[in-house]
Amino acid sequence: MILLQEFTEQADVTNWPARIGLVAGSIALIALALWGMRKGWLHREARQSDIPAPLDVPPGADLDAEGASGLYLGTAVHGDWTDRVVVHDLGVRSRAGVVVSQSGVWLRRVGARSLFIPSADLVALRIDRGTAGTVRAKDSVIVLTWQLGDRTLDTGFRADESSAHEALLDGLMSAHGLAVS
Repeated sequence: MILLQEFTEQADVTNWPARIGLVAGSIALIALALWGMRKGWLHREARQSDIPAPLDVPPGADLDAEGASGLYLGTAVHGDWTDRVVVHDLGVRSRAGVVVSQSGVWLRRVGARSLFIPSADLVALRIDRGTAGTVRAKDSVIVLTWQLGDRTLDTGFRADESSAHEALLDGLMSAHGLAVS
């Protein structure tokens, strides 16, 4: 009889006030982290407000050639690949197509503003493993160094296929006289 009486009472499994407190604390911590990230993004945007908008494609530009498709990784301040440029959608990673011509390089982006880099603004070309806070496999990112106003920027692009990667490098070197550094 004593054994039966011990099993009829159930132990408290859940301490509801403690559980609700932990859930509320977790939600508050996540909200605080998101608020901090947003505040940092806005601070970076204010710090980079002097960067002018990139050019649109000029009328009559010879951009009829087929380009390479791939991933636009973003644009960073030259020399600091972790300092992503966030103004004018330059920091938005997106699918893109690149068309190289004598007049410049056109990055046709999906879901973000496209940009045109005139050949006079191109400074250097290199193959790297990343830019704009993004790291990829060795030598898989084409990084264009260019001038936008008085700022020197690095823009990273990763082609979908290795043959397109090589063709894009060849096109950039022949059309703009750039050497891979």
